[in-house]
Amino acid sequence: MSANGSDLRIVALLCAAEVLSMTGFSTYPALLEPLREAWGLSGTEAGFIGGVFFGGYMIAVPLLSGLTDRIDARRVYAGACLLSALGTAGFGLLAQDVWSAGLCQALAGAGLAGTYMPGLKALTDRVEGPLQSRFIAFYTSSFGIGASASLLAGGWLAGHLGWEWTFILCGAGPLAAAVLALRGLRPAAAHPLPQAKGPLIDLRLLTSSRATLGYVLGYAAHSWELFGLRAWMVAFIAFAYTQSPEGTPLLAPATAAAAINLLGIPASIFGNEVAGRIGRRRAIAGVMGASAALAGLAGFLGPLAAGLALALVALHFVFVMADSAALTAGLVAAAPPGKRGATLAVYSFFGFGGGFLGPLAFGWVFDLAGGGRLAWGLAYASLGAACACGPLTYWLTARKDGT
Repeated sequence: MSANGSDLRIVALLCAAEVLSMTGFSTYPALLEPLREAWGLSGTEAGFIGGVFFGGYMIAVPLLSGLTDRIDARRVYAGACLLSALGTAGFGLLAQDVWSAGLCQALAGAGLAGTYMPGLKALTDRVEGPLQSRFIAFYTSSFGIGASASLLAGGWLAGHLGWEWTFILCGAGPLAAAVLALRGLRPAAAHPLPQAKGPLIDLRLLTSSRATLGYVLGYAAHSWELFGLRAWMVAFIAFAYTQSPEGTPLLAPATAAAAINLLGIPASIFGNEVAGRIGRRRAIAGVMGASAALAGLAGFLGPLAAGLALALVALHFVFVMADSAALTAGLVAAAPPGKRGATLAVYSFFGFGGGFLGPLAFGWVFDLAGGGRLAWGLAYASLGAACACGPLTYWLTARKDGT
C-alpha cells in the first residue's frame, strides 16, 4: 500500500496546522509554579485553572465538532483558531486571579475544540482508503508535538520576557494555523454535509453502538490520566529536582517535560500498529492496565532521585500515549455513515470531560494529603485509578455485544 502525493500533502498540512494552533496549549502548565507563587494558589485552585481549559473544550465541542457534519470542517477550524488566539493572548493581558485566568483558559480550550477533532474530520473527509488509520495516528500524534513545542516556547519566553508576554506571543500560533488551513486546503469535494440532520451531539450513539460506547468510555479514562499528567508534569519534575541528592540536572523542568511529551509520538503510532495486529480491545486494555500501575510508581518513587523521576515519568507517559491513536482510529471506524462528526463530538465531549476532571482531582488529592512527597504520590495514583477504569468499561461494553 502506498499513499499518493495529494494525501500526504493534506496530512502534513493538517499536522503542521495542529502544532501551530497549540502554541498556547502548555503555556499554563509550563508556568504553573511561578503562577502558584505569584497568586498564592492552592493545589485545587491551580488544578482548576489547568482543568477548566478542557472544560471549555467540553462545552464547545458538541457545537464545533458537530457542525462539521453540516459545513466544511476547514471553516470551523479557522474560526476556532481565533478563539484560541483570544483566550491565550487574553490570559497575558487580563488574568489576575483564579477566575480571570479560568475564563481565558476556557476560551482557549473552546478554540481547541474547534481545531483538534474538526481537523481530524477535515483529514478523513479528504483522505480515504486502507491507510486512513495510519494517517489518523500521524495526525493524533501531532498533538504531542504541539504540546512539546508549547512547553518549550513557554519556558523559554518566560525566562526572557515574563509570563504576561509569553501568553501574548503564544497567541500568534493559532492565527498562523487559520491561514494555513484556509489557504492550504481546498473545499471538500462533493461535500455531503449540508444534508446532515439531527442534534449536533447525539447521545443515542452510545446506546445504539456498544463499540462506540466502549471507545468513548476508554477515551474518557485515557484523557483523565493524560491531561492530569500534562497539567502537573512540570511542577512534579521541579519538585523531584528539589528532593534529589544528585544536584540540579542539565534539563530545566519545562524542557524535560517537552522532551518527554515527544516520546508520545512514536508511542501513539506504534501502539496503533500493534492494535491493528493483535486486536484493539486486547491492546487498549493491556496498555491501560500497565499505565495505571506506572502512575503510582512514578508518583511515589520519582522524588527519590531526579534521574529516576525523569525515567519513570517518561515510561509512564509512553504507556499513557500508546493507546491514544488506537482509541481514535477505532472510534472513526465504528462511526455510523454520515454521523462521523457527531460521533467525534460525543467522543470529545466525554474525553475532554475527563481532561477537565483529571487536573482538578490531582490538585484536590494533593491538598487533601497536605503537600509534600506523600501528596505527590497519592495525586499521581489518582490518575492511575481513573485510567484503571478504562479496561473495565471497555470489557463490559464488549461483553454486551457478546464479543
